[in-house]
Formats: sequence, C-alpha cells, structure tokens
Amino acid sequence: MSLRVIAGKARGMRLKTVPGDRTRPIMDRVKEALFSIIGSNIQGANFLDLFAGTGSVGIEALSRGADFALFVELNAGARKVVQANLVHTRLEERAKVLRRDAFQILAKSPDRDYDFIFVAPPQYQGLWLKTLLALDSNTNWHQADCQIIVQIDPREFEVNHNFEHLEVRDKRLYGRTMLVFYRFV
Repeated sequence: MSLRVIAGKARGMRLKTVPGDRTRPIMDRVKEALFSIIGSNIQGANFLDLFAGTGSVGIEALSRGADFALFVELNAGARKVVQANLVHTRLEERAKVLRRDAFQILAKSPDRDYDFIFVAPPQYQGLWLKTLLALDSNTNWHQADCQIIVQIDPREFEVNHNFEHLEVRDKRLYGRTMLVFYRFV
C-alpha cells in the first residue's frame, strides 16, 4: 500500500509504511474525507494521534496547518517509521513522538489542550472502546471544543454504549472503515 500526504505543505510526499500487518494505514479516500469534515478547524490546532502507526493522519494534520501533533505509538518499529516520516516531510519541529502505551498517557493529565484526538487502534480487540472509556473517566481531558475521531471497522461499533461525558456527533462509513466523531458534553 502506498501512503502519501494529500494536501498542505507536504502535499504529494510519499510516506513509509510499517512492515507486516500490525498496523492498518488509513486509505487516502478516508483520510481525504476526514480532513474535509475537519476543514479549516485544523489551522492552529493541537492534534493527538493515538496508536499512530505510520503517523499518516497526524502528519496530514501538520501539513494542513496544525500547530502541534503528538504521536503515541507503543511498537518500536512503527515509532521509528513515524519519526522517519516526520523528518522526510520536514514537519518534525512541530511534533513529538512517544513510545508509550496510550492508556498510560490517558491516565494522566494532558500536556496541553488538544483540539483533536484521533483513535485508530488495532482492530477487534475493543481498544477503541477502552480508549473512549479512559477519556470519559479522566476529566482532565475534557475540553469543550475537543473532537475525538475513532477509526474502526463498522462491525466493531457498539451503538448502545453509554458514556457519561461523551456523545456521538457524527458517523461516516467508507467501505469497511467507519469514522465516528465524539465530543465531550
């Protein structure tokens, strides 16, 4: 699979992928739709890319004008790919890459207010739901304007899950990829 930056400063630049099948990079069509929905709100934003994989989504955010992106990736090989992609696109000055478990990050207070939190964990392990529960329960993360975007296979989505502080604002389906948009309430 070939990955590229779709728009902005690094437009058209090819990105490295993580060898093997441990990550599932976002398809260009889905990434383009995602940033079309976000629109100009990405300008000056702080972006958190949890389970970063190749870093493709956070890099797209930086390329389109986000001020800062934090990439969280536990897998050492994937973290190296994110770092290499940031250097290649010359966006590393506005980014930080952490090799940590996402749940360790979410158990603490955030290092800054994030406008967007992108959640694309390994599939079929319930990690997207565990991530949302962690965000829901830690009020230090509750920023009124923060948008949480979850990328999952539609078969993973549970409609009837009740969160105390999160609500679904939008859902979009692109083949076997679903984007679910949450906000804090």
